[in-house]
Order: sequence, then C-alpha cells, then structure tokens
Amino acid sequence: MVSSAIALGAGLVAGLAGLGNNSQTLTHLLIKPMTLSNKELKPWPAQKEIEVPFNPNAYTIRKSVSWQSHSASSSTDATAGSSAATGSSSNRRALNAPVLEFRGGGSRSLTLELFFDVTEPVIEKGKAVPYKDVREITNKFVELTRLERTAKPQQPPICEVSWGTQPEGSDFPFQGVITNLTQNFTLFKSDGTPVRARLTVEFTEWLHATDDQKETDPEETTYTVKRGDTLSWITTEVYGDPTLWRRVAEANQLDNPRELEIGKLLNIPDLP
Repeated sequence: MVSSAIALGAGLVAGLAGLGNNSQTLTHLLIKPMTLSNKELKPWPAQKEIEVPFNPNAYTIRKSVSWQSHSASSSTDATAGSSAATGSSSNRRALNAPVLEFRGGGSRSLTLELFFDVTEPVIEKGKAVPYKDVREITNKFVELTRLERTAKPQQPPICEVSWGTQPEGSDFPFQGVITNLTQNFTLFKSDGTPVRARLTVEFTEWLHATDDQKETDPEETTYTVKRGDTLSWITTEVYGDPTLWRRVAEANQLDNPRELEIGKLLNIPDLP
C-alpha cells in the first residue's frame, strides 16, 4: 500500500493581510449536505449548509493507491519485456525490488481541524449571532453522521465541502461522507456549559459510479432508454448486432433485461 498525504496551511487572517487590500472579504469554508435522489445529488432536507465561522489553519488530503508485489520467478520482466525464468535465483538477484502490479485506487480522505468559540457573538453570513452553548454549532456536525429517515436511501448525507474558487482539479469542492468525528470541548462556564471546542472531521470521498466510470473509461459510451426500446434493438443501433444484448445487460447489471426503465442511462461498453 502506497499512501500520499498533502498538508496545506491556510491562516485565518495572514493570507488576507498579504494581499495588501483591506477591502478583501474573508471567504468561509462551507459544508453542504446532499442526498442522492433519482441518481442526482440534491439538498439534504434535514439541514442547510454549514458556514464554518473560523476557517481551518490546515487541512489534510490523503489518497491510498494499492499495488501488489510479485516475485521475479512468477512475473514478467517489466524492463526487458520478456518472461522471467521460473526458479532462477540469478534472475531474482538481478532485480532491486519485486515487480509491482496496480490493484486499484482507494478513496481520498479529507481531514479538517475546526475551532469554535462562542464567548463572543459568532459572525454568520455577515451577522453577529449570539450562542450560549457551543454545542448549538457542533451538533450540526453530529447530525451529518446520522441517517435521515425521510430520505431515500436512508443514510447520512453526502457532503460537499467548498472553500472559495480554485483551479480545476484542486482539493475543493470535495464530495464525501463523514467517517470520523471527534469533539474536544476545552472551555466551560461555571455551570458546565461548553463555550469552546475543537472538532476533527474526516470525510471519505464519495464518487458517483456512472461519472467515475466515464472518466476512467472515456471510450465507453452511454445510451438513454426511450419508450419502446429493447436491448436487442439498442445493440443493433450501437453495434449493428442484436445478439450482443447480453453484453449491455451484464455491463449494467440488469436484473430483468426485458424491463427497461425509460430515461435510464445505460453504459455501452466498447467491443474488444
């Protein structure tokens, strides 16, 4: 297993001061809960987006990539392009490391270290909001770990984490689900009410299966089912051969190939 981690600093005020522009406004990190409805992401009905009052000083992105090692006696020499001699000790000595085979990518994870303080009114969307208990804010994150029974499927929300405008291919917006939440309360009133807290929130990347498949296999095409369509007719249109309907059925894991849902997006695999 090979892992790569990126730790990026982002101060609350220092970055703005470096711009030399007093009119520059602070952009807050936003967490938008979403639910999957009819294969599309829509706003989660139980809660609106969360605006983090104090931006994180740092965040961590982690990506795991799986490789499996093979001994030289059972692998193909990647450099020479020829088969390695089975059982040859001299061939094993010729390699500095085992031959590696790619076994797939793991999900990215995003870890945020967040700070909350309600000893003074908190600025939210440009307005000062007084809080008596910091849990009035941190409980919003707890809700993101619980399922919403009115949602279908019944599961916690998928969150979209965004922070300003970034170049394409950057860390944000990040779509994922909360897989770890740690709350650390550090300051209390005389009656025990917490007024300051630090949260460690870990998101695991969520990818839409169809969109991810299109990115990893650009040669694969799609077809939207229309009224009256059958798999044999569709394969006649795309392949010129009605007998290849099983290839499309297997690629889309269709339980009943004779009943096609109108509007369903079918993946049409490329012929070998």
